[in-house]
Amino acid sequence: MTIRDVLIKLRLCSEITYIGENKIFDWLQQNPDCQELPLSLIISILKLNGEKRAKLIKSFNSSSLQNEVSANKLNSVVVTIIDRDYPFRLKECYRPPIVLFMRGNLKLLNQQSLAVVGARQRTGYSIEAIRLLLPDVVRNNKVIVSGLAAGVDTLAHQFSIANQADTIAVIGTGLDIYYPKNNKNLQMEIAQKGLLISEYGLHTGPRRNHFPERNRIIAGLCECLLVTEAKHHSGSLITANLALQENRTVLAVPGAISSPLSLGCNELIVAGATPVINGQQILDEFYEN
Repeated sequence: MTIRDVLIKLRLCSEITYIGENKIFDWLQQNPDCQELPLSLIISILKLNGEKRAKLIKSFNSSSLQNEVSANKLNSVVVTIIDRDYPFRLKECYRPPIVLFMRGNLKLLNQQSLAVVGARQRTGYSIEAIRLLLPDVVRNNKVIVSGLAAGVDTLAHQFSIANQADTIAVIGTGLDIYYPKNNKNLQMEIAQKGLLISEYGLHTGPRRNHFPERNRIIAGLCECLLVTEAKHHSGSLITANLALQENRTVLAVPGAISSPLSLGCNELIVAGATPVINGQQILDEFYEN
């Protein structure tokens, strides 16, 4: 079994945690001449014993796990961090996903992209912001990246599809799970016309920890990130902070000081994010980068 196959198997193995997966990858980076990664070595790297060791051996060697690996390879494009197709911007980030499951146009991965995030509410202000800001961006062939959540994410993807523009959706479930359910048709359309990405295997439902993990991928894929509306301490601000940590340009739409949904954006601007009021300002950030 190649190291690549082992990485895929580990990603889908329920007995391997996120921390364990990264310990193994750290070891591989420190031992670049390693050609094989047998289970005995994995157990040694993770320092497993007793019940945890027995559970891993049983799970790793099970036919159900092998069937899961085969199903994911059959129903998606599987790219590991050691593959040539792995997106270079994401690879440079802190703790990038070891394995990605994708459907759609992989050529979008390394194109210039703008991440668009914001409130889960579908407000008139965000609708207007997207209508005014994104046309110049997509006309200049920038890919729109978002998370396919309700609200601003959905608006950004819908705008892209309606304008025959490229879009990437990074989701917090398996590629065959539709969350929210009313985005099923949009998710299927993105897989056909754009690119759908997840670091979770098929049949994986939404879990609380998946969404901050997804957010780091959104922040890592883009060159610039735009926040249209956000409450104080919202998930969009977490994504913006992740983008800042990865030296991405963070842009924010200023809003009324009386609006709770503009509080987060206004706070970002006070902290140093670039306020934007037209699409050309966004394009200028790409040229400056």
